[in-house]
Amino acid sequence: MDERDGLAERFEAQRGRLRAVAYRMLGSLDEADDAVQEAWLRLGRIDAGEVDNLAGWLRTVVTRICLDMLRSRSSRREDLTAQETLDHIANPARANPREDPEDEALLTDSVSRALLVVLDALGPAERVAFVLHDMYAVPFDQIAPIVERTPVATKKLASRARHKVQGRPVVPAAELARNRQVVSAFLTAARAGDLGAILAVLAPDVVRRADPAALPPGGATVVRGARPVAEGTAALARRSRLAELALVDGAVGVVVAPRGRLLFALTFTVENDSIAAYEVIADPARLRRLSLAVLD
Repeated sequence: MDERDGLAERFEAQRGRLRAVAYRMLGSLDEADDAVQEAWLRLGRIDAGEVDNLAGWLRTVVTRICLDMLRSRSSRREDLTAQETLDHIANPARANPREDPEDEALLTDSVSRALLVVLDALGPAERVAFVLHDMYAVPFDQIAPIVERTPVATKKLASRARHKVQGRPVVPAAELARNRQVVSAFLTAARAGDLGAILAVLAPDVVRRADPAALPPGGATVVRGARPVAEGTAALARRSRLAELALVDGAVGVVVAPRGRLLFALTFTVENDSIAAYEVIADPARLRRLSLAVLD
């Protein structure tokens, strides 16, 4: 085995860890793979024998690459259009040939889509500091050179990011817990397309409102009554499987985020342990105004 083959083996041993870091940084499987491949190319340009800690060196290089990619994004969403995201819901295997549904499932098992949505709202340096420190326990003095801050300033970056990720509920803890139970039951039933279970958590006079962008052509923006609302919800079981609980404007809500990209957000009115109303928000301008956090 020559030196290059040995280096390739050592790199491959780190690929999974590097991909996981890049995925948390970027929220995109194909971009994570691009970042890892670029790290391999950069490794080939140096004398690897002079690197004492190859794993640490590669993590730092991948992080720098991710930081550059985050900074270069011209908008909060990269280049993923609403239609591409809807295509992913309709046929996950064909929406993006570079992404393997099994790979996505493995990574989203370890980091929720809701968390990716919240991370996407952080500034690039905040996201790097939070991911490295809070998810991988990297010391601040090692993160500081990457984000070009002092260790003290880097600690503040991570703290600010942590507060954004955790959010701040606007209702008492007991009410939040009750509402979470109700909305969780609704989401479980919706994912299964279980009409009876959906009806069980809806108030008889429930109202569902939705932005036109969330509906098929000609779909009603307002639907009233438990049976019509439940039937419409059950028909969207595939979409519901990509939904997760989140803190939306300080209350229990739901985000639909295939590949970690926010497509819809749902807000709920819960009364007497039943859903009295819910709204599906899909308008990009409205989505940008929402305060989203991880529901923990």
